[in-house]
Amino acid sequence: MLFNSFDFAIFLPIVFSIYWAIGSERVKAQNLFLLFASYFFYGTWDWRFLILIFFSSAADFFIGQWLQKSNEESFRKKLLWISLGLNLGLLGFFKYFNFFIDSFAYTFSFLGVTLDATRLNILLPVGISFYTFQTLSYTIDIYRRKIKACDDPIAFFSYVSFFPQLVAGPIERAKNLLPQFVGRRVFDYSKAVDGVRQIIWGLFKKVVIADNCSKAVNVIFLNYQYEDSLTLCLGAFLFLFQVYCDFSGYSDMAIGLGRLFGFHLMKNFDFPFFSRDLPEFWKKWHISLTSWFVDYIYIPLGGSRNGLNSKIRNVLIIFLVSGLWHGANWTFVLWGALCGLAQVPYLLLGRNGRYDSYVAQGKYLPGLKELFQMLGVVAFMSFSMIFFRSPNITIAWSYLIGILDFDFSLAVLQHAQYVLLILVLLTWEWIFRSKEHGLEISHLNQKLRWSIYAVFVWLVLFNFGSNQEYIYFQF
Repeated sequence: MLFNSFDFAIFLPIVFSIYWAIGSERVKAQNLFLLFASYFFYGTWDWRFLILIFFSSAADFFIGQWLQKSNEESFRKKLLWISLGLNLGLLGFFKYFNFFIDSFAYTFSFLGVTLDATRLNILLPVGISFYTFQTLSYTIDIYRRKIKACDDPIAFFSYVSFFPQLVAGPIERAKNLLPQFVGRRVFDYSKAVDGVRQIIWGLFKKVVIADNCSKAVNVIFLNYQYEDSLTLCLGAFLFLFQVYCDFSGYSDMAIGLGRLFGFHLMKNFDFPFFSRDLPEFWKKWHISLTSWFVDYIYIPLGGSRNGLNSKIRNVLIIFLVSGLWHGANWTFVLWGALCGLAQVPYLLLGRNGRYDSYVAQGKYLPGLKELFQMLGVVAFMSFSMIFFRSPNITIAWSYLIGILDFDFSLAVLQHAQYVLLILVLLTWEWIFRSKEHGLEISHLNQKLRWSIYAVFVWLVLFNFGSNQEYIYFQF
């Protein structure tokens, strides 16, 4: 069931009404209802997915209990490895089995050995990469004694399957979200209203920007052999913003939906295209995944503690793993490698993490230097997205060769309306770049505020019903 579907438009008010009708005093009853609602939501893709998420939840719930009770370090390590093995094993089988089989056979083909690689017809469960990382953080944090195990199975199962962020994040930590399932939630009108605003903002980005840009992106990438250089550059640029509006739009809707039910979900995107360098960009893009990799891979590898070479190695590992996390294809691995290598100059010059405040703070417009810095970030990320979008490395390389032909024509003008959409988006985001989201406009006078709401709602309704799946559902 997609957020941008008529089915969800029926599902949400029913679930919302029953949930609050149960009453804030009956926390367990609310959690049980949310669990059933979330399983129904997830089961609409394929009921077999429910078996997997139930098994994963049950395994980590009991492992968490045993980790909490045991003081024997060797036994606790075994339990942690069991959790890692089960979760990563399931993720590896469903997402990467055919990829590794094909890669293994392809490697031997260079030696003149032909292997009959047996591929399996495996259905990738929606959101498995997201909820796997969420349950892993739970057991790892219990092992590290950072949190205590949850004694309420209904609360824990609800935490894992919470439908607003189940299939595409944010990837929540147990220390943030799980206590909210254990404690009492009280309906807060102001938070609920802001949640609705953020849902509208997310829908706008998804159905108005992302879904419309996808029309041009699909045509350009499908016919890349016949497109001129400028059109190919535009295709990469439009795809970057398609991914951004598609994914950040989902995150906005998830956060807004969480507020409707009395939950606070972490911010996942922070206006990343107003970044002055690539390290700042990655602080603002898919924040929940970036911070997960830092806490559970980068720091355990040694982080920044063992000198510059170690730091560079660890950063490259993070980006390679991130690339593979995004998909079972060498194009994603190469995308991760490119993004990782792009961090190396900043590390060598000691300029990693030099920007803490948002750009042009207290000013209406950026300076010339800041403008070129932001354009450079967009240009590099657009270039990298060629590998992200291409089905294989050969096509990605051919696409790049096409750009380097420097063959220009006016054919690019047929996609001008999509550029205009993005310019409108960027202008709006620039104005509200210090806010939590693009429709946090409660400071404006009432008439102007409601006029803006009406325009955004009309744009969403005008483009609603395309039912295009979210790009990150495949991850």
